[in-house]
Amino acid sequence: MKTYNAVDYFDLNSLLSEEERMVRNAVRQFVTNEVMPIIAECYEKGEFPMHLIPRFGELDLLGANLPEKYGCAGLNNVAYGLVNQELERGDSGIRSFASVQGALVMYPIFSYGSEEQKDYWLPKLATGEKIGCFGLTEPDAGSDPGSMLTRAVEDGNSYILNGSKMWITNGTIADVAVVWAKLDGEVRGFLVERGIKGYSAPEIKRKYSLRASVTSELIFDDVKIPKVNILPKSRGLKSPLSCLSQARYGIAWGAIGAAQACYDEALNYTLERKQFGKPIASFQITQGKLVKILTEISKAQLMTLQLGRLKDKGVCKYTHISLVKRNNVEMALETARTVRNMLGANGITAEYQAMRHLCNLESVYTYEGTHDIHTLIVGSDITGFPAFK
Repeated sequence: MKTYNAVDYFDLNSLLSEEERMVRNAVRQFVTNEVMPIIAECYEKGEFPMHLIPRFGELDLLGANLPEKYGCAGLNNVAYGLVNQELERGDSGIRSFASVQGALVMYPIFSYGSEEQKDYWLPKLATGEKIGCFGLTEPDAGSDPGSMLTRAVEDGNSYILNGSKMWITNGTIADVAVVWAKLDGEVRGFLVERGIKGYSAPEIKRKYSLRASVTSELIFDDVKIPKVNILPKSRGLKSPLSCLSQARYGIAWGAIGAAQACYDEALNYTLERKQFGKPIASFQITQGKLVKILTEISKAQLMTLQLGRLKDKGVCKYTHISLVKRNNVEMALETARTVRNMLGANGITAEYQAMRHLCNLESVYTYEGTHDIHTLIVGSDITGFPAFK
């Protein structure tokens, strides 16, 4: 197998701690040895590699930045970001699984759950023994989650849940869903367990993007859940939005990994591919494309590392995350498109990565806040005018 040459033109490696480098290298090796050999076939078949879930747990990749008290790795946010970077170098669907499990399931339980909920669920989710999903988006409430139609009503010692959610990663395979619904007009979080009467999670098929990922619809038809399953500290729309900030942070790092994979592939291909008697890497247009990609990756790396340092200091704002998620996913998507072009006809085959990353990144560009919504979030912050209201 070809050795992966990491993109680090400005020696960011020297800015990382020994622990951060060790974590990154361990995940890089895992992706190279266990993800890369199988991912093209998984993508083609439209299957998530379920056998990797225990390995995620063994490597402490699930909820990696949450406390050791609950069976998690207790990593700082830079190390956690590097985990996401390396996972998405393999595939956006691989990173999505870990990102949803950690940032959208474990984080809300940790932040808004009771001690009993944390003690029960977090260790099981950390090992991969249990799988979770996050139910916020609805068929008619995507960028405007406040208009959600899913409702919960009190019924003695239970709540009755009705509604549906759409585009839910891990939904069909999840043992527990963190579901957001309006209770007496206020958004609250609920833990809905698999197998409960009235709850179903059919998988969405015929996707052209994120094919090595489980995407589902969640349907709640008079689902009766015990009152102990409400997240007691969840109050209002700020609760699920704070979870999205955690996930968007991971995506910002992950997009760099996808871009790095494409750049590495383009560099190696153009050095080996000969036309007119010499490698196409020797032509000016090819060099110009490579330099442009390298420049954009380097800029993203520097900005994202600083984002991680701000997050570890506790001074990172959600608008910082929006700016970096917006920039990095757009950068990665343009990188994948350029590399696909540089590979010529070979670029559309499963033998190469660029087309797979390109198709995946079209979804990453849209989910966890569309590119345009993140533009308006940052625009509102710098001007004081909320243009999307």
